[in-house]
Amino acid sequence: MTSNIAIIVLNWNNAEDTLTCLDSLANINEPGVEVIVVDNGSDDDSWSVLQSHVTNTTVLETGANLGYAGGNNFGIRYALARGAEYVCILNNDVTVSSDFLAPLIDALQPPDIGVATPLIADMNQPDQIWALGSGVNWQTAAVSRLCAGEAISRFRHNDSMGVEIASGAAMLIKRIVLEQVGLLDEAFFLYYEEIDWCLRVRQAGHHILAVPTSRVWHKVSATLGETSPIIDYYMLRNHLRLIARHWYGLARTWLLARTIGRNLLTIAAYTLKPHGGRRRVSRNVRLLALRDAARGHWGKMGPDVAAVCHQR
Repeated sequence: MTSNIAIIVLNWNNAEDTLTCLDSLANINEPGVEVIVVDNGSDDDSWSVLQSHVTNTTVLETGANLGYAGGNNFGIRYALARGAEYVCILNNDVTVSSDFLAPLIDALQPPDIGVATPLIADMNQPDQIWALGSGVNWQTAAVSRLCAGEAISRFRHNDSMGVEIASGAAMLIKRIVLEQVGLLDEAFFLYYEEIDWCLRVRQAGHHILAVPTSRVWHKVSATLGETSPIIDYYMLRNHLRLIARHWYGLARTWLLARTIGRNLLTIAAYTLKPHGGRRRVSRNVRLLALRDAARGHWGKMGPDVAAVCHQR
């Protein structure tokens, strides 16, 4: 059963990957699908490229960089207003198989299943799994991709399995879940927002399935690169926010202290051994992340943090 499926593809300064993603979506064989591209305040030529190359696809413009959470929420609100019964969040650096939707839709038919995520392969190593959902270590607050590095062939006929976290790179969501749980928390801006959201989904009584028979391929870290001070800042600041929201009592206090302590040790190491200054930016953004978490400054990084992130 298929009807009113909206696929949201978020673009930020990366029209080339977005067009590749859209080319793969053009081959999907499910009826009733609307593809919605959201340009998230790109400051390159993305808007003009998308306008001139994209056909039979809705292209929206946020007017500012709202982050992963805000940009996807922009598209989700549009889709829900148009009556979508299912919303698929899909990274623009993902390509899909033509039949990836059907297994996800089938997985969502039981009333207690709210979200389905496909098997995500590494585009650079297409025979290997990048993620089949993720899990949370409740003792350490670490979040790990499940089955990462394993051979896809081992999961060719596997049944769907329950997971704690659906991958932010690709997930299909029932409308009722979005209505009951709400949208992504825009205070995260970038990183950990889908983890926070999935935990809220499960707290509301909905289950999440990873579906091995649905396949997509992910171009890992295409937007920001493998490492960057931007990642360092948001990953640390938002990890502290995640812990504060989903752990309680002594466990919360211990994990916050542990996370802060480990990063203070890293900051000290980067100060003592700056490697010709190459680690100085990473050190400084970690300090700013700790400062902003302590002050409760969330959302998009401030101009002082951005200036440090873009230092050479």
